[in-house]
Amino acid sequence: MFDDFYGLTGRPFQLTPDPNFYFESATHRKALSYLGYGMAQSEGFIVITGEVGAGKSTLVAHLMQKIDREQMTVGQVVTSNLDGEELVHVAAQSFGIEVEGKDKASALGAIENFLHDEAREGRRTMLVVDESQNLSVEALEELRMLSNFQLGSHPLLQLLLLGQPEFKQVLAQSDELEQLRQRVIAAHHLESMEPSEIEPYIKHRLECVGWEGNPEFDQRVFAGLYEATGGIPRRVNQVVTRLLLLGAVEQRTRIDNAMLTAVLKEMEGDTTFPEAAPKPMQKVPAAPAPGPIKHVAAAPAIAQPKVEEILAERDTQIQELQQAVVELSRSVEAKADSVELPKEMIEKIAGMEARIDEQERTVRHVLTMLIEWIESDQPPRVAA
Repeated sequence: MFDDFYGLTGRPFQLTPDPNFYFESATHRKALSYLGYGMAQSEGFIVITGEVGAGKSTLVAHLMQKIDREQMTVGQVVTSNLDGEELVHVAAQSFGIEVEGKDKASALGAIENFLHDEAREGRRTMLVVDESQNLSVEALEELRMLSNFQLGSHPLLQLLLLGQPEFKQVLAQSDELEQLRQRVIAAHHLESMEPSEIEPYIKHRLECVGWEGNPEFDQRVFAGLYEATGGIPRRVNQVVTRLLLLGAVEQRTRIDNAMLTAVLKEMEGDTTFPEAAPKPMQKVPAAPAPGPIKHVAAAPAIAQPKVEEILAERDTQIQELQQAVVELSRSVEAKADSVELPKEMIEKIAGMEARIDEQERTVRHVLTMLIEWIESDQPPRVAA
C-alpha cells in the first residue's frame, strides 16, 4: 500500500533477510573482517553471535552473494533442537547428499566421500549453521567431528556458526566443548547500530527501492527510533514499516515525531514488541494483610462487608464536611449585615458545596458498581 503511495518499487523494510538491502554498520564491518580472516584460514570454526534481529542472517546472505560458487560449495542449515544423528543427516542434505533411510555411520561416510570429491575438483566446502543456540552439546560435538575430515593434511570442511548471545555463553562455559573451543579461529558478536547509523540505515533501504525524498523525515524521528528499538535492525524495520503505512493512510509527505509517538503507542497496545506484552496476572492473596486495599477478596461473603464499611466511613466523612460548610455559611450570613464579604469568597463557598455533592454522588456510584461486580461472582481483573 505505502510503496504505491510513495512511488517505491518494493518493500524496503521487510523482516526476511535480503542481501540486496545489506547495510554495513560499524559492527557488520567488523564481522565481515573476522569472516574474511577466518575463511582465509580454510579450517576450523567461525562464530558470529548477536541479538534476535541484529542482522546475522542478512550478513551471511550478503557473504554468500560474494562467494565464487566455482571455488566454494556452501551448505546451510537452520536448526531447531537437533540431536547428533539428526544434525548429521540435515548437514548431508544441505549439500544435496541423499541419506534418507541411512544410519549415522552411513551418512557420515557419504559426507566424507562428498568432501573428498569437492576437494579433488578444487573447491572448498563450508557448512553454515544458523540458530546454533538450539543445538545440544551432542550435536555440537558431531560438528566438531565433521571438521576432522581431511585429505592428507588439507582440511575438507570449514564451519560458520551463527547464534544468539546464549550460544556464546555455552561455548565459553561448557567443559564438554573444550575441543571445539580450541578450533574457533574467529569470533564476533554483532552489536546494535549506533544512534548516528539509524538515519543512513533508513535512507539506504529506501534508496534501494527508488526513494527520492518522499516522504521526508523529521530529524527527531531518528533519535526516537533509536530510543524505541535500541538500534536493532529488525525492530527498526518494524517501526518504520508502520510509520510509512500511517503516512500513506493519512497522505503525509513528511514523517514527524508525533506520528512516531502514535505508532509506538499502537505497537505497545498490540504487543508487537515483547516488552509490551502483558505480564501474568498475580494471584490474589487468600487473606490480605491489613493496609491499603489493592485486591478484592474472591468470596463475596467476605468482601461485601468490607466495602460497605468503607462506604459508611466515607459517608460519615462527607457529612462532617457538609456540616462544616453549613456552619461556615451560617457564620458568614450572621456577619453579612456588618461585614460585606468579597464576591470571590462567596463563590468559593458555593463551589465547595457543589464539589462535595459531586464527590458524594461519584463515590456512591463507584462503590455500588463494585458491590454489584463482587456479587456477580466475576473473576477479578488486573488494572492495565
